[in-house]
Amino acid sequence: MKNIKDVFFDLDHTLWDFDRNSALAFKAIFKLNDIAIDFDEFLKVYSPINFKYWKWYREDRVTKAQLRYGRFKKTFDALGISVTDDVIDTLSDDYITHLPNHNHLFENTIAVLEYLSKKYRLNIITNGFEEVQIKKLVNSRIDHFFKAVITSEAAGVKKPHPKIFELALKESGASASHSVMIGDTYEADIVGAENIGMQTICFNYHNLVLPEANIVIRDLAQIKNYL
Repeated sequence: MKNIKDVFFDLDHTLWDFDRNSALAFKAIFKLNDIAIDFDEFLKVYSPINFKYWKWYREDRVTKAQLRYGRFKKTFDALGISVTDDVIDTLSDDYITHLPNHNHLFENTIAVLEYLSKKYRLNIITNGFEEVQIKKLVNSRIDHFFKAVITSEAAGVKKPHPKIFELALKESGASASHSVMIGDTYEADIVGAENIGMQTICFNYHNLVLPEANIVIRDLAQIKNYL
């Protein structure tokens, strides 16, 4: 890649190991609330439901509150476990509180950020909740790498909407033609960025089948091959 001045990263599932950290948060809140449950079975059912709700959230088909409640409600219903709305609300709040307490990063994250920070300005564009994302960056001790951190709540829209990318460019002082977006979600990160003229690198740790025209990596260290 040539003429790149700014590198924009997604956070969850790209730098911050969401699946691992989320599992640890669930273990903590189930213990805190004395909920006896088959943990592996819970995650098996919860994960696709959560994925679906986040897709709906990106598409403005559910609100933040509906996402936070619905993903728990649907999971417990699917498991045949009866819980009250008060319990669901408590678990939802506790999950958001405990999630940033676990901050495992993907392998090679620090090394790649140190490498890139010597050559480019680094920024974050994330669809995560405002109150949680900043804590994740601070608690995982990578916040100092980034000039601008743009969340969907601050932008009022979610990736792949062009407005969030435009706000990120404005806040960072970057131009689309001299920027690259690195993220794991093809629709939100890659298509969204390409639609406003940014170059892209897809971190495909999910091992999904993606269009051949895109630069695809499966280890963050491979970013050094292009930047």
